[in-house]
Amino acid sequence: MGTQLLDLSEEHSSFRYVAPFVAFLFLLAAGSFISLDTPWGAPLRVAVLAIVCAFCWPRELSMRPVRPLASVAIGVLVFVIWIGPDLIAPGYRHTLLFSNGLIGHLHSSLDPSALHSRWILTWRTVRAVLIVPIVEELFWRAWLMRWLIEKDFWRVPLGTYAPFAFWITAILFASEHGPYWDVGLITGIIYNFWMIRSRSVADCILMHAVTNAMLSAYVLQTAQWQYWQ
Repeated sequence: MGTQLLDLSEEHSSFRYVAPFVAFLFLLAAGSFISLDTPWGAPLRVAVLAIVCAFCWPRELSMRPVRPLASVAIGVLVFVIWIGPDLIAPGYRHTLLFSNGLIGHLHSSLDPSALHSRWILTWRTVRAVLIVPIVEELFWRAWLMRWLIEKDFWRVPLGTYAPFAFWITAILFASEHGPYWDVGLITGIIYNFWMIRSRSVADCILMHAVTNAMLSAYVLQTAQWQYWQ
């Protein structure tokens, strides 16, 4: 009986959903003090996060998308939404609404020396495409959207809609993206909607990965490094 209770506690623990996100934020903060965009730091950061994600992946979640084609299509759509405003109205993010002391300013988290290293840029792309979608979808849509409905979040089926949880998650997701809060909000709404429709974390991860893959390719091709905050 004691073992069963322990297993149940581990399975329903918020830790497995939150820990990868916390580890990601910790490494971002650490990068402000010591440069992790180095030939050894870039793969080390990815390796640490990959280990944390593998260890923490909740056993109750399927890793197989149920609507892969639709997930890919939505990922492409979000990429277009993300870069569209800057193509239509270049420079508008330099206005006070998008660049201030509260939400930050356009910048790249990459060290200028890293911009000339294919090795570091490759690992930065790997992180964006393979790690970030897992970290963020576990936290935002698999955990927070349910935890805001009921603290015993495992009792809430994936994709359950509640207006408060839906909009708070979307707004917090937007705030994470600083000067890109406007497209971040639209993205959060779309991603939340797809969780409700698909009820699949794997589909949300695939969708998110497609968006990040296309955005990474765009950054590398156009040198618009500010998208990599």
